[in-house]
Amino acid sequence: MADFNIAGRMKISTLKSNFKSSFGSTLRVYNGVKFADDDDTVGKIAKKTVSRGSEVKANGHTKVSTFEKAMKDTYGIKVQIANSSDSDLVDNSLSLTASGKA
Repeated sequence: MADFNIAGRMKISTLKSNFKSSFGSTLRVYNGVKFADDDDTVGKIAKKTVSRGSEVKANGHTKVSTFEKAMKDTYGIKVQIANSSDSDLVDNSLSLTASGKA
């Protein structure tokens, strides 16, 4: 199972697209209380200073809650994971692989 990597220079649209193709679920990325603009980069909307080389890694075994916390801790960005149709949030206890099947 391949690692899913996120770097500060990555565009939000690329991040969401890569997440969907890797896990099948939908990644909701927020800039404050609103959805982040797809043309922004992770580094631009980060609420913390992103150190060069800082990245978040995940794989299919990573729990939803662990991934969401890592994004908050590393970048200060709130993310939530929704099902593949983006109609409901998935349970935080699911793995990222299972989130795409919820």
